[in-house]
Amino acid sequence: MRFFLIPFVFLPLLELFILIQVGDEIGAVLTIGLVLGTAAIGLALLRQQGYSTLLRAREKASQGQVPAEEMLGGVFVALGGLLLLLPGFITDVIGLCCLLPPLRRLFLKGLLSRWLVVGGMSSSRDAGRVIEGEFERDDKRDRLP
Repeated sequence: MRFFLIPFVFLPLLELFILIQVGDEIGAVLTIGLVLGTAAIGLALLRQQGYSTLLRAREKASQGQVPAEEMLGGVFVALGGLLLLLPGFITDVIGLCCLLPPLRRLFLKGLLSRWLVVGGMSSSRDAGRVIEGEFERDDKRDRLP
C-alpha cells in the first residue's frame, strides 16, 4: 500500500510545488509554455521511439527470436510518453529517461539481468537450478483394473 502512496499522493504535491516555484521565477505564461512544450516533445519522441521499437520487435520475431527486450522497451516507451504528457517537471524528467534509447537500454539491462528469459516465459535466476534425479514409469499403474 505504501508503494502506491508515493506516486499518487506525494508526487502530485511535489509537482505542484515545483510548478509554483518555477512559475514564481519565470512567470506563469512561460511555465505553461514549458509544460506544453515538454508535452509536444513527448508526443514526437513517443511516435519516433515507438515506431522504431515496433520495427525491431517485428524483425526479431520474423527471425524466430523472442523480442523480449523490444516488448519491455515498448512498455518503457509508452510509460515515458504518458509521463511527458502529464503536467510537471519531475514526470517530464522520468519520461524523458524512458524515451531516450541509451537510458532506456540501461533500465532494460537492469531489469533483464534480474530476470532470465527462457522459451518466452520469464523466471527468476533462482528458478534456473537443475535438480537431478531418476524416475521409473510404472505402466501397470496407469491401467484400469
